[in-house]
Amino acid sequence: MKYIFLNLKRFDIASEYGGVNSISAPAQWGAHIAHELTARLSDIAHSAALHEYQFPVFLPEAHLIPAVSALAESEGCIRPHIGCQGVYHADTAKGGNFGAFTTLRTANAMRQLGCTWTIIGHSEERRAKAEYMALAGAEPEHIRAAVNTLLMQEVRCARKAGLSVLFCIGETAEEVPRRAEVLSEQLAALDADAGDAGNTETVIGYEPIWAIGPGKTPPSAQEIAQTARIVKTLCAYPLVYGGGLKKENARAVGAVPELDGGLIALTRFSGDIGFYPQEYSEIIQEYMKGAAV
Repeated sequence: MKYIFLNLKRFDIASEYGGVNSISAPAQWGAHIAHELTARLSDIAHSAALHEYQFPVFLPEAHLIPAVSALAESEGCIRPHIGCQGVYHADTAKGGNFGAFTTLRTANAMRQLGCTWTIIGHSEERRAKAEYMALAGAEPEHIRAAVNTLLMQEVRCARKAGLSVLFCIGETAEEVPRRAEVLSEQLAALDADAGDAGNTETVIGYEPIWAIGPGKTPPSAQEIAQTARIVKTLCAYPLVYGGGLKKENARAVGAVPELDGGLIALTRFSGDIGFYPQEYSEIIQEYMKGAAV
């Protein structure tokens, strides 16, 4: 099985507020994108290889319900799964906490809304957790250990609720010389976490932090392949690549044999920066061409 993940982040925010949305009115963004994605995938569904892929879609929580409804009503032959952008590290339980998690997204709540996947450990999530600890005066090594502990608790909650997990790892520019050590540290607790639970899956998403965002240059396919081999020696989970996956490099990335798919966010990194459904389908097609070689 191969996977194409789509992390839509907060691309629903209009440009006048500093966002990159130019696709639809914010209130209709989730449903609009869901329809568009289904239509685009259905357009290329004639390829037998497409059915070898899973297409989980990650949407901001405010748009989960309309997006799920839109997908449920769609007649497209390819229906992406819906995922959420992280879960809290604790959850409700019978005879326990009934839900006192104000502002927090619990795994049980997301599962009941129709999610089947969640993304955990994205570099932005790791940074946010680390910032709180740094403000409290924690040392860097203690921060890293604490962040990993919290992420593992999130993974356990997700699996217990029946959510599959895309677990993200990646190094900063300063950490490139010790990349293998950094990735090993990030994966260690996950690999010791007793594997998948029930019908849930775990997929590793490698996103080099230094390559994420407009104006950044992603690593070459050769460098991605080298890193993928390192990750594969550290764990047995499927591995996808993010961090500047776009039409221009999708075919080369798809040809890396150690990879099991990709993680897409922005489709356009210059000019009118943002996510565009047509470009999304083009990236998929290019990736599939590379994977078929």
